[in-house]
Amino acid sequence: MTKSEVRKKYKALRKSLSLDQIDDFSLAIANRLLQLNIWDKSFYHIFLSIEEQKEVNTEYTLNILAGKDKNIVISKSNFEDASMTHFLLTDNTTIRKNDYNIPEPVDGIEIDSTQIDVVFVPLLAFDNTGNRIGYGKGFYDRFLANCKPETIKIGLSFFEVEAETFEASVNDIKLDYCVTPDRVVQF
Repeated sequence: MTKSEVRKKYKALRKSLSLDQIDDFSLAIANRLLQLNIWDKSFYHIFLSIEEQKEVNTEYTLNILAGKDKNIVISKSNFEDASMTHFLLTDNTTIRKNDYNIPEPVDGIEIDSTQIDVVFVPLLAFDNTGNRIGYGKGFYDRFLANCKPETIKIGLSFFEVEAETFEASVNDIKLDYCVTPDRVVQF
């Protein structure tokens, strides 16, 4: 399958999920994250879910991070150059949806990508070598390329590994883990 065929397949699979399934699967993913040996780090980057795209609801993971008193980092997207600016999530952070329904911070304390220890990565699909397919704009690959080499990259997926290995480009950044409702996959 081509990347666009994989995208189409997994968008359709996500679209077929009920809100209750999304909620149950998202909670299961958050609970599985607790099995990982990542909780001694300081800065955790997380995406805020696009409800209209039926993404993994990261609210449960946000609650875990807040409960563990971690520094939570969220991003604002620049669609002109496909870059992201990262901000510390605080009690004073104002969040608004952009034109693509992505919840983003309006402003705040900027965090350099080299400070981030763990990144929870959104995706549509992943293969058994740690390649992921997102929406195809390359925002996360550019961002992850600027993180320090030891930054832990964790995909969050409603679905299990795609049997077919994806064709990776030179700019694709592999995941270290992918967490599904049923298991943790390490690469």
